[in-house]
Amino acid sequence: MNHKFRFIKGRFHFHGNQSPQVNFLGLLAAKWLILTVAVLAAAYLIDNIHVSGFFAALFAAAAISFLNMFFRPILLVLTLPINIMSLGLFTFVINALMLKMASAIIPGFDVVGFWSTIFGAITISIVNWFLTMVVADTASPGRTGRPRGGRPGAGPKSDDTIDLNKKGGRWE
Repeated sequence: MNHKFRFIKGRFHFHGNQSPQVNFLGLLAAKWLILTVAVLAAAYLIDNIHVSGFFAALFAAAAISFLNMFFRPILLVLTLPINIMSLGLFTFVINALMLKMASAIIPGFDVVGFWSTIFGAITISIVNWFLTMVVADTASPGRTGRPRGGRPGAGPKSDDTIDLNKKGGRWE
């Protein structure tokens, strides 16, 4: 298999010829490791968050991902009026609740106190966002929603794009 890693505009890009299943599993593993690093960063930066080791952080990241996948959308819908009135700040409380629930089910991962939980959720969100921006998935065009190239003809063309050229006073 041909694998190429490139560092373009401050982000790592991967180009290779893999099947979609391998790309999906690699992306899932990368996001899991990024969330694990975010949990470890929160434990390092905030006093009342304790992680006993790397595997506890790995399982905590898996638990947070699972809780965010299944329970967070339900909680966001149920608390929509409060979230609207607080201009979206109540989302931090929901993220903190997911973090606290993960600490209740994972041995070796403890979060103590309301404000530590809130700041831990904010820290995990920021670190997760930053690391996800640095490690971009560009194995297949159009997956990240980020534009590729800044000029016409810079990226690979696909069947679902329409190229328009201005000729005279109209677009063709």
